Amino acid sequence: MTVQPGKSIDAILDEARARLRRLDPDQARLAAAEGAVLVDIRPAAQRAAEGEIPGALIVERNVLEWRFDPRSDARLAVADRFDLPIVVFCSEGYTSSLAAAALQDLGLHLATDLAGGFQAWKAAGHPVTVTAVAA
Repeated sequence: MTVQPGKSIDAILDEARARLRRLDPDQARLAAAEGAVLVDIRPAAQRAAEGEIPGALIVERNVLEWRFDPRSDARLAVADRFDLPIVVFCSEGYTSSLAAAALQDLGLHLATDLAGGFQAWKAAGHPVTVTAVAA
């Protein structure tokens, strides 16, 4: 029996992004000001090294679906409806596209991601916090 290869990660990413209305940093900042939840899915070590977006909700990628599915016993208090506007971000905007598509698969049709991720947000000059590392 010959095993057929599945889709490439590039194909999977393209399919995910085709479903999203990705936001640039200015659009994401405006969306947050209008009530969208900015969700940082980066691991703690990456947040510590790169900084954070003030006010963003930290939900690491491995638990994202459980925290935002309104039907889940493990959901966050904010995840109480399917029309919740969510803007997911990672460091550069790759993992966040896959994560936003997964949230859409749960029925969260307003989920999207930040194109370029945290790095684009920072490059745009939007507020970030950096944790001082003790020497």
